[in-house]
Amino acid sequence: MCRKPGRVAGYHFFNPVPVMKIVEVIDGVLTEPWVGEALLGLTKRYGHTAVRCQDTPGFIVNHQGRAYVPEALRILTEGITGFADIDRILCDAAGFRLGPFGLMDLVGLDIAHGVMESMYAQYYEEPKYKPCYLSPMRVAAGLLGRKTGRGWYTYTKEGPVAIAEAAVPAARPTAVWVAPDAGSLKELLVKLGAKIDAGARPAADSLCMVAPLGKDATTCAIELGLDATRTVAVDPLFGYAKRRTLMTTPVTTAAMRDAAHGLLGSDGVPVSVINDSAGFVAQRVVAHIVNVGCDIAQMRIASPADLDRAVVLGLSYPHGPLAFGDAVGAQKILTVLENMHAFYQEPRYRPSPWLKRRAGLGVALTTPEN
Repeated sequence: MCRKPGRVAGYHFFNPVPVMKIVEVIDGVLTEPWVGEALLGLTKRYGHTAVRCQDTPGFIVNHQGRAYVPEALRILTEGITGFADIDRILCDAAGFRLGPFGLMDLVGLDIAHGVMESMYAQYYEEPKYKPCYLSPMRVAAGLLGRKTGRGWYTYTKEGPVAIAEAAVPAARPTAVWVAPDAGSLKELLVKLGAKIDAGARPAADSLCMVAPLGKDATTCAIELGLDATRTVAVDPLFGYAKRRTLMTTPVTTAAMRDAAHGLLGSDGVPVSVINDSAGFVAQRVVAHIVNVGCDIAQMRIASPADLDRAVVLGLSYPHGPLAFGDAVGAQKILTVLENMHAFYQEPRYRPSPWLKRRAGLGVALTTPEN
């Protein structure tokens, strides 16, 4: 025990220090306010950015990181798609610089898994931070990433060996019926030259396309009374300019899948075809990131501004978690989480009080408490 615990605070740098110009200033339970203020001033003197937080497991950055990789691993274990496509979707559609599997390879899976287990234990098995069973097996096999030459990807002197994407099929649908609430998808299909089935109900040979938030294609087919063998879903959350995610039901025919893929990829924009998933890939990962960030804000671990600043500088996300939610729309994030929570019936996807209140009030997630 220190004789003067009020003069003790945390000061957390990130490697490599000359490049990662961020420092977490951590107030312990007994730290006197002036100590943190002095450390903030010290940080400014040598050109780094300081963020201030309370003494909790993971501080800000490592705490927030419990969303990106764990949810991507969860998607992989559900057989929704392969790791390379998860990386492509999150980089191209959602704007991340490095996909979660590429990130694990960069950090080292032994390190990444150790942090996942530590955080899960320190937060008394909070379901949102639950690790994945795949990690320890791959660590035991020595598939640690770049430092061993093989992780999720295989590495040579030139870098990771590329994993080819499936070619765009030549097939096209005879006609496409689009769900009434999928206006932006319908606009895209018209631009791609699709024949739109304008009937109240789809014709017998029409491909049925939906664009849900937080729901899977099967649920949409059941709710709308559609033929699931002709139904596919397209992720609308991040638009359709850089990558399109096409999702099938368990019984979608290969002919309808290929026709949808061929149509969506006809203008050269890449298409990822995935199996049924409540929340697709990008929706569920980004919603999980926003939700964990909202919990950090709700727990007053850091101010909204310091939280977002730390995540952008420390994790290189395209936005901080709260600003990400505001950019997408807090109500949309809430809808994704509520629908996923209803589907999985797991507390992992329960929405944060911070998110629910601000979405309900129509105010920004970055809005602090008065």
